[in-house]
Amino acid sequence: MLAGHWYQYDLNHLLKKLSTNLQKGLSDKDAEERKKSFGPNEIAHSPGVPLWQIFVNQFKDFMVIVLLAATLISVFLGEISDAVTIMIIVVINGILGMVQEYKAERSMEALKQLTAPEARVIRNGTERKVSAEKLVPGDIVFLGAGDKVPADVRLVESFNLQVEESALTGESNPVKKQEGNIESETSLGDIYNMCYMGTVITRGRGKGVVVSTGMATEMGQIAGLIQEAETVQTPLQRRLTQLGTWLVSFCLLICILVVLVGVFRGIPVYQMFLAGISLAVAAIPEGLPAIVTVSLALGVQRMIKRNAVVRKLPAVETLGCATAICSDKTGTLTQNEMTVRKALIAGKQVHVTGEGYEPHGEFNMHGEKDNDFKMFMSIASLCNNATLYRGNIAVGGFFRKLINKKESIWNISGDPTEGALMVMAAKAGYWKGHLEGEYTRVKEIPFESERKRMTAVYYHKSGKYYSYTKGAPDVILNLCTHYLKEGKIIPLTGDVKERILQSNNEMAGNALRVLGLAYREHSAQEDYLDENQVESSLVFVGLAGIMDPPRPAAVQAVSTCKKAGIKTIMITGDHRDTARAVSKEIGIMEKSSDQVFTGSELDNMDDKQLQKAVNSGAVYARVSPKHKLRIVRALKSNGHIVAMTGDGVNDAPAVKEADIGISMGTTGTDVTKESSAMILADDNFKTIVGAVEEGRGIYDNIRKFIRYLLSCNVGEVLVMFLAVLSGLPLPLLPLQILWMNLVTDGLPAMALGIEPIEKNVMSRQPREPDEGVFSHGLGWRIMGTGVVFAVGTLVIFFLTYLNSGLELDMARTVAFNTLVFFQLFFVFACRSEHQSLLEVGIFKNKYLLLAVAISVGLQLAVTYIPILQPIFHTVPLKSYHWLVILLFSTAPVVLGIAFRHLRLLIREKIAYLKI
Repeated sequence: MLAGHWYQYDLNHLLKKLSTNLQKGLSDKDAEERKKSFGPNEIAHSPGVPLWQIFVNQFKDFMVIVLLAATLISVFLGEISDAVTIMIIVVINGILGMVQEYKAERSMEALKQLTAPEARVIRNGTERKVSAEKLVPGDIVFLGAGDKVPADVRLVESFNLQVEESALTGESNPVKKQEGNIESETSLGDIYNMCYMGTVITRGRGKGVVVSTGMATEMGQIAGLIQEAETVQTPLQRRLTQLGTWLVSFCLLICILVVLVGVFRGIPVYQMFLAGISLAVAAIPEGLPAIVTVSLALGVQRMIKRNAVVRKLPAVETLGCATAICSDKTGTLTQNEMTVRKALIAGKQVHVTGEGYEPHGEFNMHGEKDNDFKMFMSIASLCNNATLYRGNIAVGGFFRKLINKKESIWNISGDPTEGALMVMAAKAGYWKGHLEGEYTRVKEIPFESERKRMTAVYYHKSGKYYSYTKGAPDVILNLCTHYLKEGKIIPLTGDVKERILQSNNEMAGNALRVLGLAYREHSAQEDYLDENQVESSLVFVGLAGIMDPPRPAAVQAVSTCKKAGIKTIMITGDHRDTARAVSKEIGIMEKSSDQVFTGSELDNMDDKQLQKAVNSGAVYARVSPKHKLRIVRALKSNGHIVAMTGDGVNDAPAVKEADIGISMGTTGTDVTKESSAMILADDNFKTIVGAVEEGRGIYDNIRKFIRYLLSCNVGEVLVMFLAVLSGLPLPLLPLQILWMNLVTDGLPAMALGIEPIEKNVMSRQPREPDEGVFSHGLGWRIMGTGVVFAVGTLVIFFLTYLNSGLELDMARTVAFNTLVFFQLFFVFACRSEHQSLLEVGIFKNKYLLLAVAISVGLQLAVTYIPILQPIFHTVPLKSYHWLVILLFSTAPVVLGIAFRHLRLLIREKIAYLKI
């Protein structure tokens, strides 16, 4: 049971248990003693880690240690510039990691800001204001419209009290609250006799006794869940760790073998030691973490243009391999803007179009917009206290700067349900401001939960008085004696009343909140002054069906997720019928027989049962923060990579627990934003699809430059290893190996990391969560390419060595250039794992063309510039040397294209013959 069963206590028993008095409250002495016992009424947080320690922790990563080792080796070899470059990369990575981690740990501070600064209490028998932090269990507090509830409070008095709890429960409508006992156990959203810390009073007033403060409140329990949520490595981090371990082990083994074999053959120990160290530096792709970081950062920049703001770089790749997206309904899949979708006017069905609070739409109906229509819209506009206005978009300056938006949007102030009626009337041209040029309000009977209706009395300039009433359809019908049809007032018979109630039930069954509208014309001033007369003998006009509609783009986004093999799951605090109707309209639930699980049903499941249920269930209703967290954990236990979207405080624990948390930038609370890895600046579910596409594209690019870097490095290692084994002179000198690593692993690999996203990326199934870096045969392709590079280089080296009269510098220069151009041509073949170079397009990646051109220029410089030749031990090459070099280095790419197209041709022929 929630909140320590406080909602189930008998009031007298509760007051006795808390040792308090409704009239006198607590004494100052009692309050001080209880504060010592229960602690301050604030959200606790663990002491933060100092910035310097966060910075130091960044250097415990395995690949960073490899980078530091490479730096020391470069210093030992005298390559100071190389060492400085590596150190700059390490420090930049450390700073980026420190900033991201520091931001991620600010969740608790943001949560503390949601608590109320002051509260009105009774102390020593008198009413006073005290700091909310000083509240203790047993305090008697007053609540009024606009107040933020300072603690968890059990109501003892209420007057038309309504509370906005969407940040806590996900419920889009203000919730009615009243005193009373609840005997049975129920879910958080159905507890009507409690008000919870951090929620906001939207209407009415109340009085209550504080039952929980600080971390014992519902908000405090959420804070505890945030602290409990573990942060695990992302798939990218796990794969890089795996790759780094494998690379270092393999490369060090090969390098040791090369050194030992060389020494055994009589080559000087010092020369082989330098060669071994050079080979180690060249073999380990020290640029890999930097290129990954840059690729992710560039992806982040592209995602900002698509309204997705990434707070943690690895989140980009993680989203790309997501297999399940858990989304809150209100404000994420729906617009969080109550809208009239259907109406029944004088027996005619009317479908209302338009989005959100925009006063633009159409009324699809049979017949003309007659006097019945006019009366219906007049009631909707005049019996209404909401205001429709145009104002600036509610996006913080940071996000507005990022997405460059300065929009002015329509919004409402007041009750959302009344706002929906006001917008509908405005769509029809019945603006309240215009109508009040003819009508003057003279009396109002406000809405109360017991009466379930509201009435406004107006004086028309013609001298007549009218009362306009709206409320629950069954209540309104019981007050009506007639109904309006085709401008005529007709007696309301039992059959007509039954048909209206049947229409009401059908609309309610489609998750619409239905209101009845009626009016009465008064014959004299005395008539409308009598409240019994005002709301009797009414003329029924019609029904208005209201709902929080799905975002139009969400339907397409859900469809795209299905094609991409991603399961979309809706988790909401709303009722089962509402969740079912919205999920069917969006496309999450395709069959009427599909099950919708409720929070109470989840409470009856253990973890194993829940793990089984989440495999089939896609919609969850009436859930609490703990339920959301359990659902995310169950999905993760089943092997899913889970993305969790949310905007309210209730979403924060699950958002942090998910593999990637996504919060809403406009309507999202600070708590959820600080818990998330990515923020949707436009609160649009379709932005997630773009983020998934970017994530998959970035991971593709990471695989591309891993393939390129490792193929090059394997080729370099094998050239040296096979040469030593076969008894040949060393075909490459240490400085040549370092230069090659710098030229071929630098700009071309970086340019490969920003390759445009392939078109079919969203038609593939998600990657398996435990898929290794070398999956789908990548490891074999890397080894095969490395062997081709090594054999080709050694063949040219051996032939040139023989033909040049054993001139070693000439043979090494040819081998040096051959291996470099092998790699520079091969980079084009790495642009896609699924298409050939001709299919991808040679000129689409202009950055790659530029990078290769620069690398070619640098390589020619060390070959032909006299001042550099002694340093690199190179000699000028003849034209026939270049002919052989180009013939060998282009062969793998050309043959690869030819074989691919030949395979495709054979497949087409086979398919044709089968037909």
